[in-house]
Amino acid sequence: MHSATPTSHSYYSQRLRLHYLDWGNSDAPPLLLVHGNRDHCHNWDWVAQALRDEYHVIALDFRGHGDSQWVHGSTYNHTDYVYDLAQLIYQLKLAPLKIIAHSLGGSVALRYAGVFPENIEKMVIIEGTGGPAWAHQDVPVHEKMRAWIESTRAVSGRLPKRYEALEDAYQRMHNENSHLTEDQARHLTGHGSNQNEDGSYSWKFDNYSHVMAPFDISLEQTRALWKRILSPLLLLSGSESLFGQNTETDPAEYFANASHIILENAGHWVHHDQLEQFLMLTQHFFCEPHSEPR
Repeated sequence: MHSATPTSHSYYSQRLRLHYLDWGNSDAPPLLLVHGNRDHCHNWDWVAQALRDEYHVIALDFRGHGDSQWVHGSTYNHTDYVYDLAQLIYQLKLAPLKIIAHSLGGSVALRYAGVFPENIEKMVIIEGTGGPAWAHQDVPVHEKMRAWIESTRAVSGRLPKRYEALEDAYQRMHNENSHLTEDQARHLTGHGSNQNEDGSYSWKFDNYSHVMAPFDISLEQTRALWKRILSPLLLLSGSESLFGQNTETDPAEYFANASHIILENAGHWVHHDQLEQFLMLTQHFFCEPHSEPR
């Protein structure tokens, strides 16, 4: 593997200018990297660096994240994120392709794969089968709507957190995930923040991304989409994350052709916390012969 530097590009989704990184090697098989909520495409830099000699690696910034435009006058929701993903794959002619996705990105990528199963060769999904919390709750419609209105109103008065120095933002990043090395935490902080006019620093993501749309497809409908995915899936979770600790059933059961592995000494960001093991599992999975659905 040799060191590479990605190039930044823009594409359009519902009239929003969105950002992605292209790691070159365009003649190689395409591999799309999809980040989680309030994250950004540089979250994947170590993974992309390791895989860019074998694949044409693309990493996107969802709307309201990283260097993509924020949404105004609407809500962040899974359906629009699916469109962001679909547009990038369509415009760059990436299909059929492999995908690695984390958390929110995993949930979105799985929905895309359920709609367009013919476009997916293989997928690695890191803690992406949870979905929006309300999808698991039997709550009356009026309560959902009321909670959304109140939470959106609360966010409207919430100013972006300002840090006097980049070092303060780094400390917050490192405190959120003690598994991160200093280099990782500083890298993610530098790419995930902007300097304000007064010299302070704030995270790039839109505060409104904290509030998801109150209505979407149901958990049953989501799982029906999952059943349409016939290509092999590798589901990963961390032993120290809430997801890994609270998974009552094996999420692989909801798919036609999936396996689930829990990595020890890893939290929600498995690909940071156990990078070498993650890369080993991913590369082995991608190189395995295509298995038939069970």
